Amino acid sequence: MFENIIEQGAVLQLRDDILSRRLAPSMLFFGPPESGKGSAALELSRVLSCENDASWKCSCSSCERSRYLQHSDLLVLGPRSFTAEISACSSVFSRNSSNQSAKLLFIRSLRKLQMRFSPVLMEDDPKLGKLSPALQSLEEGLSEFWLTNTQTADKQALEKICSSLVKNALSLSGGLSANIPVENIRKAAYWCRLAPNGKRKTLVIENAENMRDEGRNSLLKLLEEPPQTVNIVLTSQRREAMIPTILSRLRQYRFLRRSAEVEKDVIRRVFQDTVDEKVFNAESGLIGAYLNSFIAADREKLYPLAAWFIASLARMTAVLIKRKRREIPWIVSALGEHYAPIADNAGFERALRSTDVVRTIIAKTENFENVSFSAFLLIGLDMVSSVVRKAENPQYIAHNEIIKKYFNEAETAVNVLNISKEIVLEALMQKIKTGISG
Repeated sequence: MFENIIEQGAVLQLRDDILSRRLAPSMLFFGPPESGKGSAALELSRVLSCENDASWKCSCSSCERSRYLQHSDLLVLGPRSFTAEISACSSVFSRNSSNQSAKLLFIRSLRKLQMRFSPVLMEDDPKLGKLSPALQSLEEGLSEFWLTNTQTADKQALEKICSSLVKNALSLSGGLSANIPVENIRKAAYWCRLAPNGKRKTLVIENAENMRDEGRNSLLKLLEEPPQTVNIVLTSQRREAMIPTILSRLRQYRFLRRSAEVEKDVIRRVFQDTVDEKVFNAESGLIGAYLNSFIAADREKLYPLAAWFIASLARMTAVLIKRKRREIPWIVSALGEHYAPIADNAGFERALRSTDVVRTIIAKTENFENVSFSAFLLIGLDMVSSVVRKAENPQYIAHNEIIKKYFNEAETAVNVLNISKEIVLEALMQKIKTGISG
């Protein structure tokens, strides 16, 4: 029970609560990134559905479905990024293709994404029509991969299947909302009230703080009277991010940041790899740094280009505001000061027309043929957020939310609606200039 969660005291408390029959119907797992909150929530679902002793290697049919994240009594929702984890797990499998645990790890990383598009959540969703081809391709690829004997299969054929799975998954990830839609909560609440197919149901809401007032109100109703056959797990990096009325209805389990030595052990046992402590990052931890290293190549290529995009955007916005004879907001000046030198050092010429900027980006990336468009947007958004965090001014936080909204819309436009990247980037620049200049 919880053998797959390494060195985390919260799961010992969970295990004691289960064995003593004191498990609460609704729980909050809170703590820093990569501390095992999500894995513990998934493992809790398996344990509660198990027909035998709940050990990780239990052979009952319920545990078999749970290990592959295909149990109908588990529903998972909530925004998060999957790019780094899927890329890392794909790498694990490519290095150890005959190892069944490596195969399982890769499948689980893909299923975690796929579960966000459960028919329970997507029913009547207007995005479903656009997402259906990618969802079908991912499901067909997973079925083929699951049935493939990876111990005897041709290595080139395996690489082709894996590459296709990763590509389909990462294109699908753009269809995820940055927040938790109220409709997801309402549909999840209805699902909770239906009888389980097995022993119990588990609803997992990751990053639960990303919920608007309507969603919180719907969740609160569910927490006030949870069905007897359901356990609800919310995860959050910060307990303080949850509103008091919801927090009061949750039993809290605190997940702590593991030491560097323990995180190295997690990487060794889970990802079957080693990592140089020089990459240790005090903010994201060793596991976070390890996972992010799998998208570092894209970041290295795209960082100066994103800096030029942000600096050009700041310059054009400043010109627009000057024409209106208004004071230039601090955020516009700060973005220019931070990122113009990076763009200059990379050899990018200063531009005052969005068309010139966009055409250069499209040309430099070959229309994002070999690098991720989503990664480009994420880097740009991180650049803006980094500047805003240093300011600690509510006005700039509001500007950041405007920019974040438009960046998320741009990602959806490309990955879900299949709109041209050139058109989307030009629209993005125009929306931000107008949004900040008023």
